[in-house]
Amino acid sequence: MANLADEYGTDVEIYIKALTTTIHADTPTGALSQLHELLERLGLERHTYPPDAPLYIWHTVPEYLDAGEQKRLATRAIPALLLAGYEINCTPDVFDEAADRQAVQDLRTRAGRPAARQHAPAGSPSPATPARRTP
Repeated sequence: MANLADEYGTDVEIYIKALTTTIHADTPTGALSQLHELLERLGLERHTYPPDAPLYIWHTVPEYLDAGEQKRLATRAIPALLLAGYEINCTPDVFDEAADRQAVQDLRTRAGRPAARQHAPAGSPSPATPARRTP
């Protein structure tokens, strides 16, 4: 089985498998579980071969989605993978520019910008409590 991530030295290669309509996401041999878990959280399905002692792990976009939604799901994963520090390559026949822009916007919105903090005005500390008088 060919592994394009190993071949090209990337963390994830996203492409349509030859002679199919299946969108694959190849990861390098021995990739850390965090990468596989992130791909699953982003909506891709994990596959292993052989199932009992995997030598090869890859992910696919769910086939129950229509072709356009498959491409959008794969493309929306890219900004999150980049933000996590992974090197990604996606073939042009999968990449959806509008989905990419929306995913970037969603990440920015989720990250939020730090709210401007309200600082107490500089100056003297609060007035001291008056001493109690005893009769």
